[in-house]
Amino acid sequence: MLEKLLSEERIKIGMEARTKEEALKELVELLNLSDESKQIILDALKKREVIGSTGIGRGIAIPHTRSTIVNEVYLIIGVSRDGVDFQSIDNQPVHLFFLLVAPPNDPGTMYLIVLGKIAQIAKRIAKENIDYLSIKDKKELIQLILSLEA
Repeated sequence: MLEKLLSEERIKIGMEARTKEEALKELVELLNLSDESKQIILDALKKREVIGSTGIGRGIAIPHTRSTIVNEVYLIIGVSRDGVDFQSIDNQPVHLFFLLVAPPNDPGTMYLIVLGKIAQIAKRIAKENIDYLSIKDKKELIQLILSLEA
C-alpha cells in the first residue's frame, strides 16, 4: 500500500530544520501545491501539534492532518541527522519524520490505514534498532520502508 505513496520527490534526507515549526515547513515544502495551499496545511499541522506532539518517541514523529486543500493522501518522509526538538513524548530529538496529509472525505479510510502502517513501521525501526540515519539515498530509504511494511 505504501508503495503507491512513496516517491523520491517526497523524501528529504538531510533536513536542515532545528525547530518543530521549521521541520513542518521543510516537509510541507515537498508537497506539489501552491504556496497558499502549503500555508493552510502548515497551519493545520501546527494546530494539531498544539493538541499534543506527534513525536511518538525513539526519534520518530508522525505529524498528520486532514485538509480540503488536497484530494488524495500524501506521505512525506524526512530524515534529520542532527535531530529536531519536537517535544516528543520521550523528550528526545526527532530524526525520522512521516508527514501524512489527507482529504477529509476518504471513502477507503486510506488515511487511517496508512497511519496504522506507519506506526507499525516506526515500532519495528525502534524495536529492531534499524539505522536509517546512515542512509544517503532516497531509493534505499524507500526500499527499507517497503521491507518493513511487509
